[in-house]
Amino acid sequence: MDLSVSVVARESSQGLGPVFGLNGLPRPAPPKAAKKPKKAVLFFEVEILDAKTREKLCFLDKVEPQATIAEIKNLFTKSHPQWYPARQSLRLDPKGKSLKDEDVLQKLPVGTTATLYFRDLGAQISWVTVFLTEYAGPLFIYLLFYFRVPFIYGHKYDFTSSRHTVVHLACICHSFHYIKRLLETLFVHRFSHGTMPLRNIFKNCTYYWGFAAWMAYYINHPLYTPPTYGAQQVKLALAIFVICQLGNFSIHMALRDLRPAGSKTRKIPYPTKNPFTWLFLLVSCPNYTYEVGSWIGFAIMTQCLPVALFSLVGFTQMTIWAKGKHRSYLKEFRDYPPLRMPIIPFLL
Repeated sequence: MDLSVSVVARESSQGLGPVFGLNGLPRPAPPKAAKKPKKAVLFFEVEILDAKTREKLCFLDKVEPQATIAEIKNLFTKSHPQWYPARQSLRLDPKGKSLKDEDVLQKLPVGTTATLYFRDLGAQISWVTVFLTEYAGPLFIYLLFYFRVPFIYGHKYDFTSSRHTVVHLACICHSFHYIKRLLETLFVHRFSHGTMPLRNIFKNCTYYWGFAAWMAYYINHPLYTPPTYGAQQVKLALAIFVICQLGNFSIHMALRDLRPAGSKTRKIPYPTKNPFTWLFLLVSCPNYTYEVGSWIGFAIMTQCLPVALFSLVGFTQMTIWAKGKHRSYLKEFRDYPPLRMPIIPFLL
């Protein structure tokens, strides 16, 4: 046997050279697998203009198509730190509605070069802080009048107590209402928006604190006159107040269970086994219905004009909110129950 042939064969078997066939000729190398062409990633360009002046504020290059509005806000903040994400409103039209944080760029009616318009929402404050402030104020203010601290009714009435039972009952009901609101803010409510404009806290506190002081002044006044129909009127009013407070709390719990913690999921609210939630069969916002009912009960109990005015103003505002939510439900859910009204069954 030729040694040169055996050496070549050995080297070939060890991968050191070409592999020979039986005829002594080298075998052809197996064809290499063709590489799959990489998919080209389509990036977006995002131009952000001032909604008022049309001045270009920022240009974002190579934005991924799956980017959300929240992510675009974070990118915008890097070039303009004074406008943190909660302060930004981005929209497709200068006078259009704000885009939601969860909106995805590629699903918006824009081309690969998107133009967004920016509006400054102003300094922001958390909803929790606002609610705690506007609810703690009336609780504290009312008690100042109830205990008749100095400089309110005159020196001879300092720290005196009313002889009318309804005055003490009214203080219990008023305090219970706002303590309930504070606890719900901390442990029950789940907010779809984390912040609101800082200026709103002054407006809200003026409303709640001002009315609390006004009604407390008259209810706890030394010359306060009890309700016309006496104990019967007070008992009826107390029953209305308690039932509506329980109903309001039940609705808040039902709404809480619809939205998992940390999400912005929206679902159609339906009645549960709790009878207080059966009002969902007739209205979209029964929490407002019960809230108005509570204050009507309180107004009947105290027979006090400021309480009646507070109830009327509150009803007007809650009707506006209820109509807005009702329209939102109808727009978002095609199978929304047609029998429901915003706040008052069959009427409004």
